[in-house]
Amino acid sequence: MRARNHSTDESTKGILIVVEGIDGSGKSTQLHLLDKWLRSKGLLVFTTEWNSSEVVKEITSKGKKKALLTPTTFSILHATDFADRYERNIAPLLRAGYIVLADRYVYTAFARDVVRGCSPHWVRKVYGFAAKPDITFYFQVPIDIAINRILVGRPKLKYYEAGMDLNLSNDPFESYRIFQAKIIDEYESMVEHEDFTVIDATQDIEQQQMTVRQKVLQVLPRTLANRVNGTTPVAPPQAVGLD
Repeated sequence: MRARNHSTDESTKGILIVVEGIDGSGKSTQLHLLDKWLRSKGLLVFTTEWNSSEVVKEITSKGKKKALLTPTTFSILHATDFADRYERNIAPLLRAGYIVLADRYVYTAFARDVVRGCSPHWVRKVYGFAAKPDITFYFQVPIDIAINRILVGRPKLKYYEAGMDLNLSNDPFESYRIFQAKIIDEYESMVEHEDFTVIDATQDIEQQQMTVRQKVLQVLPRTLANRVNGTTPVAPPQAVGLD
């Protein structure tokens, strides 16, 4: 990805923090904890999630229910979702100096869409407008652990979630396993090239969060890092964080 130009004024530039990983990696839990911690320090924080734009939610839902989505259609719908959230929330808030936390970013498309058969070059070109994150955490987890986390208490998997559209297996659970394994391969291929910060997602939740916080402090502008460390006055906390 091409790097974006940050503002030279550290007090006004925003920070983009991204978490990636397969379903069941625990990334969303870690992002939630990070959100609470940063807010407790009085910082301006906004969190955005993959596939959450109201613009395409209804049509995506209808397409999934009727199993009408081709790999390219699926990719374009997710790109539309991302573009809407990017233009309405991510980019403006970064310019306003917010810390933007993204639960999945363009790398999800780079992994999933390519596994579904879309051209890697085409997918990257579609998302070419997106800013490069200040840090991207990749929660690395063995597939068996991730699958066990997802399948606990779930009687069945959804059609596209299981990758049934790819004809990998007639059994939804086996299809899901193969699908997720292929996504892992794509993520692993991006680790060095996209400069991912790899987190061992088999560690205790608290241990992972400590590592995430330490890494985040390294990318925060000096003024914000000082506030987090308590060396400058902070505003009253908006939420209770973990110490």
